Amino acid sequence: MPTARDLGLGCGVLPPGPGNAITDVEGVTVGHRTLSGDGLATGVTAVLAHQGDLFRRKVRAGVEVINGFSKSVGLMQVAELGTVETPILLTNTFSVAPCAEALIRRAVAANPEIGRNTSTVNPVVFECNDGAISDIQAMAVTAADAEAALDEARSGAVAQGAVGAGTGMTAFGFKAGIGTASRLMRIDGGDYVLGALVLANFGRAGDLVLPDGRRPDPRLGAEAEKGSVIVILATDLPLGERQLRRVARRAGAGIARLGAFWGNGSGDIALCFTTADPVEHASRQAFQSIRQLADDRIDLPFRAAVEATQEAVLNALCAASATPGRGGRHFPSLADWLKETS
Repeated sequence: MPTARDLGLGCGVLPPGPGNAITDVEGVTVGHRTLSGDGLATGVTAVLAHQGDLFRRKVRAGVEVINGFSKSVGLMQVAELGTVETPILLTNTFSVAPCAEALIRRAVAANPEIGRNTSTVNPVVFECNDGAISDIQAMAVTAADAEAALDEARSGAVAQGAVGAGTGMTAFGFKAGIGTASRLMRIDGGDYVLGALVLANFGRAGDLVLPDGRRPDPRLGAEAEKGSVIVILATDLPLGERQLRRVARRAGAGIARLGAFWGNGSGDIALCFTTADPVEHASRQAFQSIRQLADDRIDLPFRAAVEATQEAVLNALCAASATPGRGGRHFPSLADWLKETS
């Protein structure tokens, strides 16, 4: 399927990374588990910050709740402690529990002392409602499906569109799903990358604004702004927890550029983590030193977060094929709309 750049919709001024994907950040991997057929269009997408034991070597992170209509798990501890200690899973609204269970069981298997001789583990799971296409009441996603997504996580190219957690998602009246993009940053002679992966399931039909100013309208009539968008940002740039939260907040600007206004029924959440200077679970040192970017240099990662988020959503839209929804509704392909109107 085409990407936004294939269709002339690249956005921003910063150059993309070599794969224009979150996996351009070294060590980051993505995996999918897709469930389709018999009324189902759902699944799980996994994002791993590194290939070691995340409970033992946590990554520093910040989370921004733009609009909190969400049933996610683990955000409170991320906000309080500034770390992520499991892989990150994305799924549908009613599948958060089995995904959290899979993360807990995997962490306990690697660290049997969890909950006994050391702290418990904080699973991080995000969700969007794919009920417009999938039978969400079937609650078909299992812990085994979450494990499969984790086992499938790879570096390199990321499958986009109607795959994994994005299988049943829609945005702006079009079929959407998983999208990814990245931006390169040069700071003080060093090269860094920031990547975004989105689960796009938001926006009112007719509100989408493309980088060239066009406003695609699938003509579904007036409807409320609802749904959700989850944005996972990854970088190898050394940033403090406060700075990571500030970078995560800028994902909201990328969403707004597309025409969304974060309606009452929309769950819009961004999490940003850095692979630089991971945090040891049981440090022997009373004091810890971390590197972080000077605040007067942070505009560049701010811009990277906005541009990568915007393009990741466009990639989710462009890579997804037209799909019938429940109740006779139809969700067209943005790529088809662009070809028909060019």
